[in-house]
Amino acid sequence: MKQFPTLTVTNHPLIQHKLTYIRDKSTSKREFKALIDEVGALLTYEITRDLPLTAVEVETPLQKTECHKIDDRNLVIVPLLRAGLGFVDSIQDLIPNCIVSHVGMYRDHVTKEPVTYYTNEMHNPGEKSFIMVDPMLATGGSAVAAVDFLKASGARDIRFMCLVAAPEGVELFAKAHPDVPIFAAALDEKLNEDAYILPGLGDAGDRLFGTN
Repeated sequence: MKQFPTLTVTNHPLIQHKLTYIRDKSTSKREFKALIDEVGALLTYEITRDLPLTAVEVETPLQKTECHKIDDRNLVIVPLLRAGLGFVDSIQDLIPNCIVSHVGMYRDHVTKEPVTYYTNEMHNPGEKSFIMVDPMLATGGSAVAAVDFLKASGARDIRFMCLVAAPEGVELFAKAHPDVPIFAAALDEKLNEDAYILPGLGDAGDRLFGTN
């Protein structure tokens, strides 16, 4: 997108179809989780499109041949707790050997600033590819802080995946980390006065885990 060159919005009909039900407030918790899984898998297909491949020799029932594989044991999925957990199952279904490393942050309801409460240390992060996941990119503060943490630990290859993004969050994230591509199912209109995305989908964590 011209306004946000680091943002890729995946307008695949299946993603947009399923996103309609994700947004609908009448969608049940069980259906919401299933839809997050399905869209997460479709977005994973897009965000991994340019992962490097390594040539390997395999033996089919008829002969040996050269095939290609990704370095899945050096691919790290980083869900931002807690809502980012909604993407983990679908990614692991596609890439079962990937590593899952968590970053726990919440947004202070008064200051709207991110507060970190949990991180994982990663061995040799500079040799790994990271996909950070969170259903929403709202203010962008938590995502920026999480990428700050990954880079400070030595990570260099980082991507960010979400369902819906607010222009304000994309702008902040892109300015802070212009080298980190963003993949989203939709770029929404704006943030409201409480820093929720409009039209958005509500609080993804609450809808996934049945809290409010």
